[in-house]
Amino acid sequence: MDRIILHSDCNSFYASVECLHRPEIRDKPVAVGGDVEQRHGIILAKNDHAKKYNIKTGEALWQARQKCPDLVIVPPRFELYQRFSKLCHQIYLDYTDQVEPFGLDESWLDVTAAGADGVNIAHEIRERIKYELGITVSIGVSYNKIFAKLGSDYKKPDAVTEISRANYQEIAWPLPAGDLLYVGSATRRKLESYCKRTIGDLACTPEKTLKGWFGKWGSVLYAFANGYDLSPVSRYDDREEVISIGNSTTTPRDLMDNEDVKIILYVLADSVARRLREHGCKGRTISISVRDNQLNSFVRQHTLSNYTNITAEIAQAGMELFIKHYYWQCPIRSLGISISDLVSDSAPLQLDLFGDGQEQLRRERLDTTVDGLKRRFGTKAVRPAVLLQDTALSGIDPKKDHMIHPVGYF
Repeated sequence: MDRIILHSDCNSFYASVECLHRPEIRDKPVAVGGDVEQRHGIILAKNDHAKKYNIKTGEALWQARQKCPDLVIVPPRFELYQRFSKLCHQIYLDYTDQVEPFGLDESWLDVTAAGADGVNIAHEIRERIKYELGITVSIGVSYNKIFAKLGSDYKKPDAVTEISRANYQEIAWPLPAGDLLYVGSATRRKLESYCKRTIGDLACTPEKTLKGWFGKWGSVLYAFANGYDLSPVSRYDDREEVISIGNSTTTPRDLMDNEDVKIILYVLADSVARRLREHGCKGRTISISVRDNQLNSFVRQHTLSNYTNITAEIAQAGMELFIKHYYWQCPIRSLGISISDLVSDSAPLQLDLFGDGQEQLRRERLDTTVDGLKRRFGTKAVRPAVLLQDTALSGIDPKKDHMIHPVGYF
């Protein structure tokens, strides 16, 4: 028997919550935007009235105002959005304990055990959220997570779309390949270079050919496009398991050279390393995300030979990745760094035969001591010299002020 998977997506989530709490702006074009003074001046969400002016998520606030001079821009209130996200989760949990959040506004549900029609359950959830919380959701219903997410995106707002074995070629295959989960802009452009523009084009390409183009990732794309995804929906109580820790930030100003990047990466690495130590773990696979001021972005990763939770080691690994892969075509607007492949810091680890285990232990103890000082006197109480070169650039506090990366699909 096929599984019954739902994917629920809160429509224009941040903007919808803001309009719910501010009745005077409900009938106006509204966008939630970042702090212009802190350079987070982009559109985070917009309501349906703003969409009529072609306001796009991720564009600069000044660009949005050019399209719509009467646009109402309100600052984000993440604590409020987190509260509404939890209220949605409580409704989902009335139907199943297999609820897997994907960011604040999206969740997968496996309602197979409920033994009822998935479309009826989806409509019931949609109606409950509308009348109990005052916002709307669009829900996809399918036999796997990938097509369920496509379904929630297919018709908005306040809608239910079923993508079944009988109709997936009719509904999913004509969609752009970029609509498929984890097909980013670089993958989409590469597919287009081979004249593969739709999900159907991708599905009908031999798996061997896709592996030749993308390596192992080609097999994943082939499975996703053909509906072969078998990944389970995690149980809600298991959601706190940490599989990666990361931070990213929009920088206070454009980064112009490697010295600027070094400052930001160290600040972010400090936040990541402190979280690792708080969770009592170490990691080995370092990832960086880079976005330039033309909004072109990429992600690169590297696996270290040893596990670490030392700030300087994480920062150095991130910097080496950046230097290897970025050629300064444009200034940098935002950076991120994360670490995965985590193990407990009490687990026995193989030391490098030619390494200095005592030096690593000394650096770990130093970082732990500094953590205690920062807890008592604030993040800026103890700072390395590299951060004093540009205090305006290094003045951010990602551990306090910035969102942690959500757990990824895999």
